[in-house]
Amino acid sequence: MSRRVAIALVHYPVLDRSGEVITTAITNLDLHDMARSACTFGLSDMFVVHPVTAQRDLCEKVRDHWLVGSGARRIPDRAPPMRLLRIVPSIEQAYDQLGAGRAHLEVWVTSARPLGSVTSFAAARQTLRQDGPPVLLVFGTGWGLAPALVDGADCCLEPIRAAADTGFNHLSVRAACAIALDRLLGPERRGN
Repeated sequence: MSRRVAIALVHYPVLDRSGEVITTAITNLDLHDMARSACTFGLSDMFVVHPVTAQRDLCEKVRDHWLVGSGARRIPDRAPPMRLLRIVPSIEQAYDQLGAGRAHLEVWVTSARPLGSVTSFAAARQTLRQDGPPVLLVFGTGWGLAPALVDGADCCLEPIRAAADTGFNHLSVRAACAIALDRLLGPERRGN
């Protein structure tokens, strides 16, 4: 990998099932599992984007439990992934921390449904091998990222889906993150 890559887990602005822009709650499992995926694939940061102070405080308590609390003493292997957590109130603050502002990085978004022109994982993988600005791979909670985030992205990755149409495509965000990172940064496989 030639570029710095980070992920962002966005809780606002995201959509509810009727397409309204909402704020979702932080889920403990998302923090753990996505941080572990980020650490496994060598990412620089995992941003958790939430506008509500109480939710950011909760995230900080979870992180601190594994970095300096009893969790750090009991299971020290959890500390390296949790060191990647950056808790910010807005996506703009993630841009600032990763690349000195939006103009200095590429924003790639994900979606469970096709959103117009998409980039294949194979093409995106090749792009990551080239020199360039940092890449922030953005994952949405709820029913996906708000249109304003998607429309402002540099790249929209193809949806993750099964080879056979099952009529169901609603992975947890932590599962989608792990699959996406494996496709982008995992070992090359023959026949894929």
